[in-house]
Amino acid sequence: MDFVVEVRVGEGYSLRLPENIAKALGIKEGDRLILRLSGRVITIEAVEDPVELALHGEKFAKIESDEVEEVSIEEQRKYGIPT
Repeated sequence: MDFVVEVRVGEGYSLRLPENIAKALGIKEGDRLILRLSGRVITIEAVEDPVELALHGEKFAKIESDEVEEVSIEEQRKYGIPT
């Protein structure tokens, strides 16, 4: 679904996101956004919350606890930390 909305630049160069756009992107007050400028085009991209992503995002890898322990021990040895 495409949205095209005209907005006005406010005090301090602020932009107000229309509610329907914010809701479509799942943006809430306090969320972080990335603004990209290319020529005279500004792209706005929502920044994923890493905690929310870890809890509810798509999982693409799997690691067992014993594998984590092995890597931890290797790294400790590399830095001379007794294990």
